[in-house]
Amino acid sequence: QVQLVESGGGLVQAGGSLRLSCAASGRIFNNYAMGWFRQAPGKERELVAAVSQIGRSDYADSLKGRFTIARDNAKNTITLQMNTLVPEDTAVYYCAAVQSAYWYSTPRAGNAYDYWGQGTQVTVSS
Repeated sequence: QVQLVESGGGLVQAGGSLRLSCAASGRIFNNYAMGWFRQAPGKERELVAAVSQIGRSDYADSLKGRFTIARDNAKNTITLQMNTLVPEDTAVYYCAAVQSAYWYSTPRAGNAYDYWGQGTQVTVSS
């Protein structure tokens, strides 16, 4: 089992920044690909970004350049730096993990992940 706990969400004005963190425990963190997903009210869950075991990253096309995912294997954490936020970024953000056989793997599909956090709310006001 892997336990994931997100933090860092909140209310921010448009144009502002937030940094989300996800702390993982329970297994060998280095063996897991990690991802951030989000779900807005009335919308399907979507990929924000993913990071492989060794830090290779992948992003939703629409978010490239504004969001940055990173991992710290020594601290068992991943982060999501979100800049130039817009109201459309309002959603619950979830951290996810999957044990991966490939060090370069960055799964983009939500159903590829086995473990999920409880989510953290991000609200961007206009």
